[in-house]
Amino acid sequence: MTPRAPRAGEDADDLDVEEALALVNDAARAPGDHAPGDRTQGDRPHGTPAPGAPAHRDGVDWGEARATAERAPRRGGGHRTGYLTPVSVPLSSALGLTLAAPLIALTDLPSFDTSAMDGWAVSGPGPWDVREEGVLAGHTAHAPLTDGEAVRIATGARIPPDTTAVLRSEHGRTDDKGRLHATAATRAPHTVSHGQDIRPRGQECRNGDQLLPVGTLVTPPVLGMAAAAGYDTLTVVPRPRAAVFVLGDELLGEGLPHDGLIRDALGPLLPPWLRALGADVVDVRRVGDDEAALQQALTACEADVVVTTGGTAAGPVDHVHPTLRRLGAELLVDGVAVRPGHPMLLARISEKQYLVGLPGNPLAAVSGLVTLAEPLLRTLAARPAPEGYTLPLRDAVQGHPYDTRLVPVALRGDRALPLLYNGPAMLRGIAAADALAVVPPGGAKPGYEAELLDLPWASGGIGVCFT
Repeated sequence: MTPRAPRAGEDADDLDVEEALALVNDAARAPGDHAPGDRTQGDRPHGTPAPGAPAHRDGVDWGEARATAERAPRRGGGHRTGYLTPVSVPLSSALGLTLAAPLIALTDLPSFDTSAMDGWAVSGPGPWDVREEGVLAGHTAHAPLTDGEAVRIATGARIPPDTTAVLRSEHGRTDDKGRLHATAATRAPHTVSHGQDIRPRGQECRNGDQLLPVGTLVTPPVLGMAAAAGYDTLTVVPRPRAAVFVLGDELLGEGLPHDGLIRDALGPLLPPWLRALGADVVDVRRVGDDEAALQQALTACEADVVVTTGGTAAGPVDHVHPTLRRLGAELLVDGVAVRPGHPMLLARISEKQYLVGLPGNPLAAVSGLVTLAEPLLRTLAARPAPEGYTLPLRDAVQGHPYDTRLVPVALRGDRALPLLYNGPAMLRGIAAADALAVVPPGGAKPGYEAELLDLPWASGGIGVCFT
């Protein structure tokens, strides 16, 4: 890496003293070059310092921090159904939740023999005399058919007793005398086979069969299956309750920045993001730079997860650490080797409550969300982990000498395009992004297969790209 000033779209604060020293020490080496014996970037995991980097300062490896957050609620139990007490909810409220009990069929499906097609229910080989009345779905069964008899039937209707098969509408015709004949569209010699186009009782499942296991995410098809199987309610893991405390005296709730005050970007950003991660956001409040006010707010809060913004470093008004000490909280993660967002933290306030401390800079806070809040909430709600994947980077990405970087990218075909405006205080890049790329210490060259973290929305069609 060669020493440089921050480019447009980068934050000068992201080049701290240790990084600057590392850049100077590495000045003789051009970006992408490697000293003899160095491994390529593709061989270096995200937690391994770049060659020539100074000694790693305190901060949990990024991957280990995520793993710690994911297993935090499982301490001593390892419950696959999560940490929260299961609840019974109506089907209309179950979407996006996780089954806390297996879905067992309460009836045979279908619960009686039904027609798979519109056509005629026929008895015997044919031709057939057609009854005047028809059989519609939702109506009670008609009288049994006799040999050589047929009756009009709708898809899903109950099959009359003694039916041989269903003849599809397009496979039959009536003659001048009203008798029904199978047409050439049927198998030679133009007859129907026993059970043809009939869905027999219990074809899909029998009463008592397990349809879905514990831990299944409730999707629209799951709701449909549950209803068909006889359910009015489902036993699920509830959404974790989350509270958002936006800390700082310098924040404005409306209007333009003035007199050293800035707009609060995280108050509007965090609640919908947390909801997308499966949380039920029950409280959003502003808390000034006052230690007693923060302690009072935390003491009164009944949420499962408290998310704070700012105050996680060691400045004169950074009150999160001392407040957690006074509350007797257990620090699970205190600083992460990731940029942006190094001073994030995770604490267990009690056996039933956690605190995720996010940095105050907006993109650094997003980094904390995906690093600590997402895996914690996922475990609490017993939601399945997203499937990991990689894509090659279209352009090179400048790296931090010893920390992982999370860089907003736009997905362009089979490549990930790194976006500018990715400094810790910026939102312009992430607002146009589809994912965050995990960049190892030292950076990545074009073509590097980067792990991608999908964002909870799809912005690929917006057509806005800052390159």
